[in-house]
Amino acid sequence: MAASLWRAVMDSVSGSSSPSAPDAASGGVEFWHGAERAGWLNKQGEYIKTWRRRWFVLKQGRLFWFKDPAVTRASVPRGVIPVASCLTVKGAEDVLNRQFAFELSTPAETMYFIADSEKEKEEWINSIGRSIVQHSRSIADAEVVDYDSRPQATTQSKDSQETEPAA
Repeated sequence: MAASLWRAVMDSVSGSSSPSAPDAASGGVEFWHGAERAGWLNKQGEYIKTWRRRWFVLKQGRLFWFKDPAVTRASVPRGVIPVASCLTVKGAEDVLNRQFAFELSTPAETMYFIADSEKEKEEWINSIGRSIVQHSRSIADAEVVDYDSRPQATTQSKDSQETEPAA
């Protein structure tokens, strides 16, 4: 699930799936301080569908997770999700039949998380949602074409077409 996103980020940034490139995977984000949001969540494993408690850090459009909350410059994330690739974040108690559950969806997959309380769940959904909007908008803005500044082809006016003699 999310590990495939981790591999995709590693491949796109470093050209290989080598886990020895933490700086490439972090995209230059200094995840060890000044997080937009950080805290414990339970996440479901990609292959073995057990729930594991991980420390999550949301910063500059990336959601990192670690085994330990003592995150330093030397820490290597266990995974990262670029939130610009996410479509939705919403509650998922009904899907998982578990209290405080939420899901994060990309075009390729849906990842599930469980917070410690309703308040924590709502705060994570709001923080991730804001990050999705902020970072997907910045991508979209880079693709905007300003049609007014493009050179326009010269065309005959309608009036000049009407005054020309017919053959």
